[in-house]
Amino acid sequence: MKRAHGLSAQMVTGMIGLVLLSAVAAGLSAIWLLQQEQQRHGSALLDQGIRASRTLYAAAVNEVDRLAMLTAQRPTVRSLVANDPDHLLTAYLEQLLVGTDLDMIVLCDAAGKPLASSGQDASTDWCAQTRSVGWLAATEPILGPDGGHMGIAWVGIRLDDQWARQMRLQTGLEHTLFANDVALATSLTGQEPAEPNSGSEQTTYLTSRFSLGDRHLEFEVALDVTAAVERQRRLAWSLAGFISAIALVTTSAGALLAHRIGRPLKELAEAATRLSNGDLTRPAAVDTRVREVDLAARALEGARADLLQTLTELRNEKEWTDHLLEAIVEGIMTLDHHGRITFFSHGAERVTGWQRDQVVGRPCDQVFPVSDTTQPFSQFIPAPGLKRKIPVKLPAGREAVLAFTGARLTPVAGGGDRVALVFRDVSEEEAVRRLLAHFLANVSHEFRTPLSALAASVELLLDQAAYLSATELGELLTTLHLGVLGLQTLVDNLLETASIEAGRFRVAARPTDLKDIIAEAVGMMQPLLRKHYQRLAVDLPAAIPMIEADPRRIAQVLVNLLSNASRYGPDHAEITVNVTSTDTHARVAVTDQGAGIPPGRLGDLYRGFALSGEGNDQIQVGVGLGLSVVKAIVQAHDGQVGVSGSTFWFTLPLHRPASGAANRADETAAEEIGSSR
Repeated sequence: MKRAHGLSAQMVTGMIGLVLLSAVAAGLSAIWLLQQEQQRHGSALLDQGIRASRTLYAAAVNEVDRLAMLTAQRPTVRSLVANDPDHLLTAYLEQLLVGTDLDMIVLCDAAGKPLASSGQDASTDWCAQTRSVGWLAATEPILGPDGGHMGIAWVGIRLDDQWARQMRLQTGLEHTLFANDVALATSLTGQEPAEPNSGSEQTTYLTSRFSLGDRHLEFEVALDVTAAVERQRRLAWSLAGFISAIALVTTSAGALLAHRIGRPLKELAEAATRLSNGDLTRPAAVDTRVREVDLAARALEGARADLLQTLTELRNEKEWTDHLLEAIVEGIMTLDHHGRITFFSHGAERVTGWQRDQVVGRPCDQVFPVSDTTQPFSQFIPAPGLKRKIPVKLPAGREAVLAFTGARLTPVAGGGDRVALVFRDVSEEEAVRRLLAHFLANVSHEFRTPLSALAASVELLLDQAAYLSATELGELLTTLHLGVLGLQTLVDNLLETASIEAGRFRVAARPTDLKDIIAEAVGMMQPLLRKHYQRLAVDLPAAIPMIEADPRRIAQVLVNLLSNASRYGPDHAEITVNVTSTDTHARVAVTDQGAGIPPGRLGDLYRGFALSGEGNDQIQVGVGLGLSVVKAIVQAHDGQVGVSGSTFWFTLPLHRPASGAANRADETAAEEIGSSR
């Protein structure tokens, strides 16, 4: 077995070399930092000088433009140009030049000929618009009182060495003005600036040139860095000699140390790289005599084996968890602390219609917009352990009520809490619950009102029967009869509705005289009509063919329609029953004098528990089963039902006589069905 030596003993020899190398690195870093600081400081000064120069030049341009405008607009200048001799105009310009920073003023007439001038180089033919490159000049038209063109005023400042020296005094930097790469003016005293680190013994400058824009002029600013460059040069030579001496001593020790320690560490690094890339099958074996490296290799090998076993177990658990989540019918999703969806189960896909790749990474407020409100979905998320029903909008315009249960997950590795939501579709349950609540409330009201009236009438009869007149007794008995009739109609409608919902609704149709059915229904409704002082008009044709119908069911249809006509029609009004016939059907229409059915409620007219009220904005309390029962009975007879304004109508098929045996068989079957009911 190979003997491993201590890493500290092997590192002692190399420490000296490392210290020396550190000194070299520190020295070089110092030189580099000094150069960088010098460069940064010089660049900052140059940038500051450039900004100042631009500002000063812009101020000079604005001043020349302003003075040109003031000169052209002076009333004295206008007057002298228009009337006075030339010598007075020249004297005035000389006097005007003294109070400004201008070096030249020239006036031209409207024809472009010189009128007068004052200042340096004023003889230049400015009126012919032949500018001098060395001038900062501006022009302004001279306008008469009537707005007519009288001439042109030229003003300017000479760009010479004196002007450059003034710029140096104001910025602290040397300035040179160039026009088309030709020097016009400079503040330097007869020497060209040398580049930094050029090795020249003359003064060294750090320079920068920039353009002045539309004037086609360039400025060059120069910063004197001669002393700093010389200090850098001396420091660089000293450090170079010191570093060279140290490098000769440390090279051998560094090479030996790198060979003895680098090889096993490289092998260890390669093993760690394979491990980090997921290669857990190759062992981390390192051939080394360094005890610490050998211990690290053994620890890495143990970690590899443990990680391989743990990864296998986690993979098995994940597969089991995935199968479990696939089997759960309810939807499951998780949200991060920003409200974005991080997990979406297959159950969630089935419930919502969203696909996992469509929602993962998106905010839950976008995926689940809440119905009937502008508040985001995240405001309705239940607290951990609580349940909440939320109406949401789903793909394809579908709306549903989802019951959410919340939980909070804290990952072991950190990264912030996550919210887990388990949900299922309870839309049908909510619809049934609302329907049942509405049904119970309305049925309770429908039973309570007639029962209260019946109880009051019976109590009055028990207490006051001996003292009541025949008329009063008749009124009480009529009230009792109407209450019993209303309860009977309500119970019949409830029973018919129950049989319709259960799928057991049947009719026993047989040849029937429609007049008898109408007479029975009218007789039942007369007390109710008399109570409201309503008149009933029955319009029958001379001959009504026999119909195929269940007499009891059709009488129930007429009672429901007449009851509605009495309820929604006004008192002291007429209700009409009209009968017509065609070759195949008889049509019965009931018309009252009420306001009729509002157009917006026609869709709910034949739906249970929905009644239209009187007018367009009132809803009358009731069970709302009468018209739904009417429609079910008529359709069971192969007829049709409809409404037009305040007229409700339905049709019934006429009786078609058959041959003797078949006719008797049909009548026998109808009698058996009728007796069974």
